[in-house]
Amino acid sequence: MLSAVVHSLTPEDVNGVEMLQSDLAAEFPLYIYHPDHAEYLLYSRSIQLLLDDPMVKKPLATSDDGVSFLLQNGVIPPPKTIYRDIYVLGIGDKAMVRTDGRKIGLEFSHDFPFRNVERLSSEEMTPDEDQILQLVAEATISRVDPSRPTFLFHSAGKDSNTIALALAEAGWQGKVTLVTHKSSGEKDESAISERISKKLGFEHRILRSTVNLDGSHKRRIENFFVESPFPSCDAATFAYLDHLGQVPELRDSNIIDGGGNDSYMMAPPSHRELMLLRLSEIGVVAKFMRSFVKSEGLLNAALREPAERWGLSGFSSRDASKIFASNHEVIPYWRDISRKWKISDVVEFKTDVLTTIVAAESHIRKIRNFADCVGSNLVLPFANESVADYFSRLPEGDLFDRRSGKNKLVLRKLLKKRIGLDSDAIGKKGFSYDYRALMKENWDWFMDEIRSCRLWDKAGLEMVLPRLERAVLNGHRRAFMAEHLIYRLYLVSAWFNHNKYVNEGQ
Repeated sequence: MLSAVVHSLTPEDVNGVEMLQSDLAAEFPLYIYHPDHAEYLLYSRSIQLLLDDPMVKKPLATSDDGVSFLLQNGVIPPPKTIYRDIYVLGIGDKAMVRTDGRKIGLEFSHDFPFRNVERLSSEEMTPDEDQILQLVAEATISRVDPSRPTFLFHSAGKDSNTIALALAEAGWQGKVTLVTHKSSGEKDESAISERISKKLGFEHRILRSTVNLDGSHKRRIENFFVESPFPSCDAATFAYLDHLGQVPELRDSNIIDGGGNDSYMMAPPSHRELMLLRLSEIGVVAKFMRSFVKSEGLLNAALREPAERWGLSGFSSRDASKIFASNHEVIPYWRDISRKWKISDVVEFKTDVLTTIVAAESHIRKIRNFADCVGSNLVLPFANESVADYFSRLPEGDLFDRRSGKNKLVLRKLLKKRIGLDSDAIGKKGFSYDYRALMKENWDWFMDEIRSCRLWDKAGLEMVLPRLERAVLNGHRRAFMAEHLIYRLYLVSAWFNHNKYVNEGQ
């Protein structure tokens, strides 16, 4: 395993060809700095150490591709990042390092590592619940810094409860506090979480959303954007800042999160997703219309490439080009991905796009950003290589059901048996954050951040943003999507306006 330092490569260090890649489930993504035509490259598993290295020239330039993907999809597919000269290697990503005289070149590739045909049969391997809990406990405990307080972000879900059960059986009740975000409406998991925490013997805290932002809260938000290594368009980005205001001890702590296992436990598509996928393939001849439709309209969603069906949405090509003068069309990228998977396993198709791109660089990236900003040690037990290797060998039937679309079957069975958690009865809740209420209470503050951003073409922005504002304020039937797009525009704008890596010396 690479230590958390910055490594350098020069032509003298490369004996023919050098291969760079992350660990199996990208517990530690690998970050690379490689300026065009440079005689060296830097790499590290710590993005902060890499960005702070004196050899990394600041201010860093943003990538037109990166901004374009954020606007149109809400996430930047690896190895690309928001920076022109910074790359990230996640699950299945490789970088071939080659030399050409005094120059170093990179050739990237991606190969999804968790193929179902490589799993063992039920005769060769059956799940061992005790071994699963031991692996998860060891993966957690081995990464915890005992000198810091430890928190587990807990919910009614299968992932965090498996970690909580593993820690409980390891006797860690007095060493970990479980924290749960109280969502609004039917998605709220706090009561279930509290009950399970009590049953397992853990201290438990419920955290609530704040919509009335005072000066200290706004300063926390601004500081988050200053320090955040990458922008994140995840809707729940602000939830962690609420948590920090209520539990200041989260700073410089150990933060345990249950993300990172869908890549090898797989994410089978629902019947609705399969239907929409077929419509995407039928409607491929109409894709040119994406240059003419409004972002908040149904046609913008209907005209997406098959690969964009797995958790991707955003501005239309037309509106993105108005807002961002250097916008690049993203359709060719997703069309290539779709063609690659066209004759392959649809479960692997969805899982590859959803987990190695959307989950890794949106859902998990938001908590990586938070941990980096507050100096905390992020622990992702399910991304641990030993845990990933074990589950990647389990037979398909122990992990997911193609007909029902259910996954993590072995965890469902384990949790129901050991702590009485019936995931089938509870259904899918998920971590939700009411950013819409936050925006409505602080509308002018959000709009000022967007309109002051140097990234955007002012004239083009004023052709799109007022239209979205009217849809929201007038209760238009597409107000939900319009509000989502405004929030995304805010998250990118605020990051660019304040971030120290792109504003140093300005």
